[in-house]
Amino acid sequence: MALQTLNPYRQAAAVSPAPSPAPRRGHPPPQSLLHLPPRRRLAGGAARPRAVAAAVSGAVNEARRRGAPQDGGEDGRKDTDLATLGNLCVDVVLSVPQLPPAPREERKAYMERLAASPPDQKFWEAGGNCNLAFAAARLGLSCSTLGHVGEEIYGKFILDVLQAEGISVVGMLENTNAAACHEAYETLLCWVLVDPFQKHGFCSRADFSEEPTFSWIRKLPADIRTAIHHSKILFCNGYAFDEFFPDVIASSIDCAIDSGTAVFFDPGPRGKSLLHGTLDEQRALEHALSLSDVLLLTSDEAESLTNIRNPVQAGQELLKRGIRTKQVVIKMGSKGSIMITKNTISCAPAFKIDVVDTVGCGDSFTAAIAFGFLHDLPAVNTLTLANAVGAATATGCGAGRNVARLDKVLQLLREADLNEEDTLWAELVEGNSLCIEVSILSGMARNGFSERIVHVPVTKVVSDLLPMLEAVERSAVQA
Repeated sequence: MALQTLNPYRQAAAVSPAPSPAPRRGHPPPQSLLHLPPRRRLAGGAARPRAVAAAVSGAVNEARRRGAPQDGGEDGRKDTDLATLGNLCVDVVLSVPQLPPAPREERKAYMERLAASPPDQKFWEAGGNCNLAFAAARLGLSCSTLGHVGEEIYGKFILDVLQAEGISVVGMLENTNAAACHEAYETLLCWVLVDPFQKHGFCSRADFSEEPTFSWIRKLPADIRTAIHHSKILFCNGYAFDEFFPDVIASSIDCAIDSGTAVFFDPGPRGKSLLHGTLDEQRALEHALSLSDVLLLTSDEAESLTNIRNPVQAGQELLKRGIRTKQVVIKMGSKGSIMITKNTISCAPAFKIDVVDTVGCGDSFTAAIAFGFLHDLPAVNTLTLANAVGAATATGCGAGRNVARLDKVLQLLREADLNEEDTLWAELVEGNSLCIEVSILSGMARNGFSERIVHVPVTKVVSDLLPMLEAVERSAVQA
């Protein structure tokens, strides 16, 4: 199916939103659109480089679960490095005297009062999977976001912001219900509320519906399938279940597998509730966990899905359950990160930084995991870069366009100041009963805790990473 290319809306965001007529019977909503920026651009105006030529991991090209075609669509091209599924929203960040009340109906009324008087655009930020796309694009990856944004002022804001970062948007308006109410097609807003003690509260209309927010999407639209076919990686997280029916999410994963597109899945906080959700949710969660190439979880999330406290052992259990799983990545926050594969365990301590805001750190971290996957980097190198990108985001305030920039990532790598806790890593890998190789990033070369542990000097890892990232930086400057 041919893709239609249009420029995103350019209407000034300061204009008050004009109400759009609700869809009527016999008058379906507009056709789905693909929004592509005419040129890949940095926020500062410079053209963004495409990813450095990369050899995709050989694991991606292994025989698939089914004898499906391995090309990238009609012409065989995979010209997008990373596509994200759903979770396109506008974060409205507000300081409030106190966080919203706990009772459901009171919280809903609170949110409706906020929505009745739209705040100034200076409080808006592109949120959700936009965070991941921004961070990945700044590493030189070509990105697209697959999901729904409305035609009101918030949707136009997201399209303009994504265009400025060189990220395309493939919209979902196919297979819609013409009788659905106008609100069903509006851009999803997430109210991010901060009280005087810097505690955060979140609410959106997704919190108050028994059905997914975009319940009119009953099957995967043709344009979305085509976009997945043209992508090297499809990323999906647990928040997609708030927007789409489980069958739509499972279909997107099947579509990726059938076209040779690697699947990244991060269940997030929703993983635990999906595990005990409806039968369809449980099946779709299991589908995603077992058929993804790469799983990304915090240590708490890994424990909630396996009932295993040790993150290494929990990762090994998830790997064992998987049909196509090649990597399980465990995010350990300020301690660092771990990657578990069939034959290796790799650990990387975090960088020492002054933390300002942790919002968006996990999304930024995932962008670097995708970079390492596409460039077939050693696991320790991938984790080191991911830790640096996540840390670079934590030194700024807020997510969205405030996520990690390449100059800050390079600074952290050059300083190579690690928050090493040898005892922690020793305890985590000590219970490993499998005779597989363990690699740990270290500030200096030294003997390991046992003959099965290899300490990888951070200086060597940084010397391998810097030429790749500096090439991306030079390309941006030259353009």
